[in-house]
Amino acid sequence: GRWVGRSIFDVFSREFRDRPPAYYLEAIAQGLIEINNKRVDRDTVVRNSDLVTHYIHRHEPPVTTQPLGVVEHVSDGLLLVDKPGSIPVHPTGRYNYNSVTKILEIKHGYNDLYPINRLDRLTSGLMLVGLNANVARTMERHFRDHKIQKEYVCRVRGVFPEGNVVCDQPIRVVAHKLSLNCVDPKDGKPSLTEFCLLSTDGQHSIVYCRPKTGRTHQIRVHLQFLGFPIANDPLYCNLEVWGDAMGKNGALPLLDPKQKTQDDAALVEVEKFDNDKLPKMGGRRDTDNIEPWRPLVERMEEWKTKQELIERISGEIDKGDVERVCDKCMDPVMPDPTEDELCIWLHAWRYSGPGWSYETPLPEWAAKAAEHIDRVKYHPDEKSNSG
Repeated sequence: GRWVGRSIFDVFSREFRDRPPAYYLEAIAQGLIEINNKRVDRDTVVRNSDLVTHYIHRHEPPVTTQPLGVVEHVSDGLLLVDKPGSIPVHPTGRYNYNSVTKILEIKHGYNDLYPINRLDRLTSGLMLVGLNANVARTMERHFRDHKIQKEYVCRVRGVFPEGNVVCDQPIRVVAHKLSLNCVDPKDGKPSLTEFCLLSTDGQHSIVYCRPKTGRTHQIRVHLQFLGFPIANDPLYCNLEVWGDAMGKNGALPLLDPKQKTQDDAALVEVEKFDNDKLPKMGGRRDTDNIEPWRPLVERMEEWKTKQELIERISGEIDKGDVERVCDKCMDPVMPDPTEDELCIWLHAWRYSGPGWSYETPLPEWAAKAAEHIDRVKYHPDEKSNSG
């Protein structure tokens, strides 16, 4: 390849320009760059079939300072955890130490963990973690058989209506890479969520949620469809992506290919399909057609690209500003986001199963609703209509 015959310093300084040349000089001097597991100097020439290794120092994305809480260690091999928002369940992507399983292993001494209900990274609340495979399999079977009641609280935009509100709109994945899901009456999977207003200040509302099915982002998507998205949700309460209608009743932003960058794109309504024409569950369903959502996906991709660019521009700092540069990798040290920027206002409050019920304290943003939640929470003697 094009590396052969060039000095190791020339290769790194020209091929990997995300770091300044001074960094690579220092990395070579400290033995962080090797060829065939041996130290090199800046003039060492790369030969054909050489193994080049670069040991680097990485920064994990910021997470909340709120500690991971162990609610209870149940004697039969079940661990109950209060997960803060912003922390993923497993090591993934740029997250390694800042993950539930790693924190439980390093800080609490637990090994061989089997997470049962995998909350989204941005969601906080109760997690059930098996300490052995048998317990995990049993609990996962209970979830599949709809024997476990899930109760959440959230903070939404607007004044949520009083009384019991039910949303049964089918949901489908629109873009796996973006983790984007939407209501699709034709090809979506059956979904059902019950909601009840707990309190409101006229601008936001604290809402109790009981999902009866387990679709990805189900509560978030259903609330958006109803016109009350979670107020700090970067996916489903994003004015720049969704436009003024914010996805209410399935409204989608329409992009004219000739005017893709215009923010005042018109909105179109998702076609309302006749449920009687839905294909039977046993047959193959055409879930590859995302044409109605393509403009939405493009807008979301453009928005994410812009956020990455803003972050990168924000990182370009004066070299003399040494207080904002990591002393190990010379990367800029950016200010930490606020707590509300690290998570969304959605909390898995309580889970109940055959003969048991566990809950976590309500988060600070929902504390004022604590006095109202007893009147709506699930009671074991209720007949479950899930499934």
